[in-house]
Amino acid sequence: MGTTGTTHQTHPVGFGAVAATYPARTAVVDPDGTQVTFGELAARCHQLSHALRAEGLVPGDCVVAMTPNRRAYYELRLAAGQIGLYLTPVSHHLTAPEIAYLVTDSEAKAVFVDASLLKAAGPALDEAGFADEGRFVIGGGEGGGGPWRDYEELLAGHPVTPPPDVTAGDVMGYTSGTTGRPKGVRKPLSGRPPEVTPFVRDFMARLDIRPGPGVHLVVSPLYHAAPGTFSSIALSFGHTVVVAERPDAEQILRLVERHRVNVLFTVPTMLHRIVRLPESVRNRYDTSSLRSVVHAGAPCPVEVKRRAIDCLGPVLTEFYGATEGSATALTTAEWLTKPGSVGYPLAGSELRIVDVEGRPLPAGETGTVYFRLPAPFEYFKDPAKTSGALLDGFFSAGDVGYVDEDGWLYLCDRRTDLILSGGVNIYPAEIEEVLLLSPEVADVAVIGVPDEEWGRRVVAVVQPEADVTPGAGLADRLIENCRSRLAGFKVPRRIEFTQRLPRTPSGKMLRREVRDRYANP
Repeated sequence: MGTTGTTHQTHPVGFGAVAATYPARTAVVDPDGTQVTFGELAARCHQLSHALRAEGLVPGDCVVAMTPNRRAYYELRLAAGQIGLYLTPVSHHLTAPEIAYLVTDSEAKAVFVDASLLKAAGPALDEAGFADEGRFVIGGGEGGGGPWRDYEELLAGHPVTPPPDVTAGDVMGYTSGTTGRPKGVRKPLSGRPPEVTPFVRDFMARLDIRPGPGVHLVVSPLYHAAPGTFSSIALSFGHTVVVAERPDAEQILRLVERHRVNVLFTVPTMLHRIVRLPESVRNRYDTSSLRSVVHAGAPCPVEVKRRAIDCLGPVLTEFYGATEGSATALTTAEWLTKPGSVGYPLAGSELRIVDVEGRPLPAGETGTVYFRLPAPFEYFKDPAKTSGALLDGFFSAGDVGYVDEDGWLYLCDRRTDLILSGGVNIYPAEIEEVLLLSPEVADVAVIGVPDEEWGRRVVAVVQPEADVTPGAGLADRLIENCRSRLAGFKVPRRIEFTQRLPRTPSGKMLRREVRDRYANP
């Protein structure tokens, strides 16, 4: 939490510098409206840092946090971040065996759990054989499979001043695990005081996010990489962070108006829901304070983005990356000149598109996307997986795409989602974009299912809007619309209907679940 200098004379950068300069500025607003200032938040982070050191934790150790969207997330992240610890946020939607795996695999020395989640966490820690003395409950309470130490008692009596010898920690997030077991993404610690790096400053500037007074709205789960990281950077820039939990589209607009929000991180699924709101509902709310509505996490259909720009103004920004690192970014103005692009390489990054044998492809040709990361990483305790994700020092998340003659990146789909039918590559995202143009479609997933003749055939699983009746008539209309916009081999051979498609809390489609359910005729 040390001072890292300023990008402008009047705007300190770094949480510690902001807290020292503006201790009375509101830092975090919890979902229930409770507020904490920068000075108050810094004091609690310092107490927690001293307490963790007193517990025997040393640089390189890991602590696990299992909390809803609450202020405690930032206390843990900031405290770990100034005494050289790794913080691993864990989703409370996981099962006990999944939580136990993460706690064990991360080699956690302490686990912090919100009182509302003890019933899920207790059995998981019991299964992991995790020691009672390392279990801390936030918000008081007993139960959940064993004794818990109180979080407030842990902090009590420790100094509210910065700990000596501050040294930067980091977040060790786990990959989503939608295929196979998740692995921790671990980056080497710098051994220096915490800082906002030039890469981060440049990255944020590309998204029109800058130091100074501002308001950042959190609408996605903080245990995911981007929402947690972006809002933590917001604190380091001096922004007030307004935390929401599972808001719907209209509630997001209401929060933007109420708090005069400047920056919002979201996903294409939520943008789709916002543009689908009746115009009379959208027009109730003043969203003119918005400066940067950042989206990432999945390809955003071109038409959805156009409509979102019409609704919210030319404030949409986008980046492409993964838990392992980020590669590109672009603004609305740039996107309008390059519709469908996910951006131009960030400073220090570089793109490479390769064929199935790893050979570089020229502009315009589709292949696997690799990019140079701003910092090295490893999958914790899995050197084979680490080396498998790298090619000559470049990293790939498994996405398929191409760059144009000017170097702008366009994504087609993920390699694992690609459908090979009759020897032809079919990209589900392209078909989904067409289906989402229908006002009768709330959500859609396109998959490939086994076919004796073609190898795979295209099936669309559609979630109709609430007031739309599924059936043969709707299927015929959707297929006809696809025929008017897509080559014949891309048109779904079958359309299935479902009340709700499975998505993670961050909005990512769980295609494996869809494939498992609809793979058979």
